[in-house]
Amino acid sequence: MNAPVQQTRVEVLSRLYSMKLEQIEQANRQGGSLRNQVLEAEAEAIFNALKSAK
Repeated sequence: MNAPVQQTRVEVLSRLYSMKLEQIEQANRQGGSLRNQVLEAEAEAIFNALKSAK
């Protein structure tokens, strides 16, 4: 994969990860245990994709 495409992918994944962390914080404040678990699993998947993209 060429560098500009790789950089864009990393930027998109980083933004998604940040947004997911914000959703987790919101779920924690609202006490949504199941929702929080789902969001954490999604965040982990995004984080793993981010690690493999770098």
